[in-house]
Amino acid sequence: MTGAALDSARELIGAAREAVGGRTRAGLDDCARRLEEPLRIALAGSLKAGKSTLLNSIVGQDIAPTDATECTRVVTWYRSGATPTVTARYAGDRTANVPVHRIGGALSFDLGQLTAADVDRLEVQWPARALRHTTIIDTPGTSSLSRDVSARTLRMLTPEDGTSGADAVVYLLRTLGASDVDFLGRVAAHVGGESGPLGVVGVVSRADEVGAGRIDAMSSAREVADRFATELERTGLCQAVVPVAGLLALGARTLRQAEFEAFRALAEVPADDLQVAMLSADRFARPESPLPVDVDLRTQLAHRFGLFGIRLAVTLVKLGTQDSPTLAAELVERSGLDELQQVIDVQFGQRADQLKAHSALLALERLLAHEPGVDAERVLTSVKQALSDGHGFQEIRLLGRLRSTSVTLDDDDTRLLQRIVGGQGVAATQRLGLEPDSGVEQQRDLALGAVRYWRARAEHPLVDGFTARACAVAARSAEGVLAGLP
Repeated sequence: MTGAALDSARELIGAAREAVGGRTRAGLDDCARRLEEPLRIALAGSLKAGKSTLLNSIVGQDIAPTDATECTRVVTWYRSGATPTVTARYAGDRTANVPVHRIGGALSFDLGQLTAADVDRLEVQWPARALRHTTIIDTPGTSSLSRDVSARTLRMLTPEDGTSGADAVVYLLRTLGASDVDFLGRVAAHVGGESGPLGVVGVVSRADEVGAGRIDAMSSAREVADRFATELERTGLCQAVVPVAGLLALGARTLRQAEFEAFRALAEVPADDLQVAMLSADRFARPESPLPVDVDLRTQLAHRFGLFGIRLAVTLVKLGTQDSPTLAAELVERSGLDELQQVIDVQFGQRADQLKAHSALLALERLLAHEPGVDAERVLTSVKQALSDGHGFQEIRLLGRLRSTSVTLDDDDTRLLQRIVGGQGVAATQRLGLEPDSGVEQQRDLALGAVRYWRARAEHPLVDGFTARACAVAARSAEGVLAGLP
């Protein structure tokens, strides 16, 4: 299910219209509309996990309020739009414009006389490149003290009588407890159906805090992420787990020249003096501190980067980083955001058609299951067959497992395997490692060779079970490339 997935789903929805007439027109219209919309990715996780901060860092702008206000207790959809507008939907089909304010530099949505309990959802339109092909859904914390607040997230992602509102989920973890596993299990059932969790990526959020803000904090967070990935792999609930320091990522993506100059000034401070001054954020921002940066700017640095980000930025400047764009790029990479965006692109973005079609077909399956008649049953059978065509889903799961499970292949073969199953892109030339304008005959020769090579590796008597299955998936991917050539 790649580019042709949408066409196949459209045909099945059309067949369903003929089979059931106007009885479920609204539901079928929703299925069809979902195919034409951008991919929906939901951010979920416990209270104060850093969802809004991560959203802002992905978009590269402050577009989501991060302070605990009424608006953060509401499911909020972020879509691309020509101008920034926020709309509240409430009481069924009623809407109200929501003013946007910045108070002390912090973004806030003013619900006016409405409360979080009144609002069904907020819809934010914002001119951001990251939203052109993706709708991001920010959800309230799943472990909120208010059951109603947590229930809003569950109703959107795991409705009892319908299909999940999201095509894919990024789940933020601080720890890995029974409630997280239970929630991911419910998400897997709704987002993936019987195919399992097709679009679930985990994030060890606020990763810099894992190591108490030390300069090696991300290394500690990586160990935690690998442990979480191993645990979740056993239950099959997640494709990958990535550590991300969201605050650092957002600060880096919006780095100002004055902040870069402040980091340069701090790099001139003797190491022992700076270490004492950074024992805590309060100490760093003390008015009487002798540091060569004024108190307002130090307070701003602590708020936007945290102690870990400040230490890392100062270290990078000492190591030779000489301008703010270079420093920003270095900080973003070390925050884990680049890795997360790569995972999202490979797991979700390049497979958007497949994931959207899968969501629409799940919704169509649930609609037709309640429709009587032979014609409806015939279409339902075709929908189930389409949902069972799971090779693309096997590729998604394999790419996730390869992040935490080793195959008994050398490094070159491991890279080839990741590439052929779509780890660097799903186009035929990307899977084969060719230039985009490579000829069909060259593609055919390489694809045929790949089929033979990976079949032989999968059938080798000394290879372990996981590696054999991975090679079999690679062989099937190569067959798909070969079949798709003219």
